[in-house]
Amino acid sequence: MNILVFNKQKDLKIPIKQVKKLVSAFLCFEKVDCSEVSLYFVSEKVICQLHDQFFQDPTSTDCISFPLGIDGSLGEVFICPLTALLYAEKKGLDPYQETALYIIHGLLHLIGYDDLEEKQRRIMRKKEKSCMRHLEDKNISLRPL
Repeated sequence: MNILVFNKQKDLKIPIKQVKKLVSAFLCFEKVDCSEVSLYFVSEKVICQLHDQFFQDPTSTDCISFPLGIDGSLGEVFICPLTALLYAEKKGLDPYQETALYIIHGLLHLIGYDDLEEKQRRIMRKKEKSCMRHLEDKNISLRPL
């Protein structure tokens, strides 16, 4: 399993080893078999450009997923840590925990979950909580050591 992580932003320190550990634990928990998955941590400017280019919406968002399913590659997830920082600050949450949630959310999209309709959204939120609890039980966090 090749977990590729690219940090193209400076808003939040991203511990690459812990990202890989989190992704690996998620894939194992969900029994996902793939050869590769890529995660990109990007600036707000980049996430806005991607959101506009692929969804005709120039506003900022938390993450964008591109399922591939080619040659065993699960796909790509683009995450905006600044969105996590701002939301966490506003709600009194941990920005690393919020970023971990965005990773899980993006990975769930890659394995087929969707949140466009209310019923799908409820199912996805329940799955996110289950995955986050699993990571917590395994003591896997994005907080820098």
